[in-house]
Amino acid sequence: MSNEARQEIFGSIRTHLAASAPFDARESPIDPPVVLPAQPVASNLIELFQQNLEAVDGHCIIAHSKGEIAGALTQIISALQKTKLRAQRIAISDAPELERLMHMTDLEIEELGITPNASDIFGFDVGITSAQAAIAETGTLVLDSAHERHRLVSLVPPVHIAIVDASTIYATLGETLAMLQNGKELSPAVTFITGPSRTADIELTLTIGVHGPQELYVIINQPN
Repeated sequence: MSNEARQEIFGSIRTHLAASAPFDARESPIDPPVVLPAQPVASNLIELFQQNLEAVDGHCIIAHSKGEIAGALTQIISALQKTKLRAQRIAISDAPELERLMHMTDLEIEELGITPNASDIFGFDVGITSAQAAIAETGTLVLDSAHERHRLVSLVPPVHIAIVDASTIYATLGETLAMLQNGKELSPAVTFITGPSRTADIELTLTIGVHGPQELYVIINQPN
């Protein structure tokens, strides 16, 4: 393209822009963006975690002392003993605090097993573990195998009861992963649990408890 042709094109553009200026103010203003109503915000991470856990059919109890944790365990397991789930054989992880808490309960059970092996774990009715963290935005528990032997106990029995400290509830997955890594390599086995096990693979019908526990209870330890 010659320089003369280029100048002619630019001149035409400038002329049409100048001619349109008086009409710009007459244009209707652009509609303001639609503002969605604000969603209710939980007052703290504990409340948000509880809301999201219960939204996926989990159960949540907040305890303020070891005595209240033991009382919550008694309440949960006693209620389960009146159902077809029985709750007579209890498996716990190797976290020392869990055995002490079980001895503080008023429960009458047939057996208390500490980290049963793979061949025995299927005979237990309830698995009790602690959790290394929780994610408030999804109501998810995080179990780190580097701290506790709880993988089978949390996944195989029909009922899983988890105890998590309020101080280890984080807002997001990103914050939780940053805490788990904290300058070191991530554990080779980190389990994320969001509510009871569920699937809709069978004729698109939602089924609970196919690949894991059908009931999940979380006790949040929030000392006064």
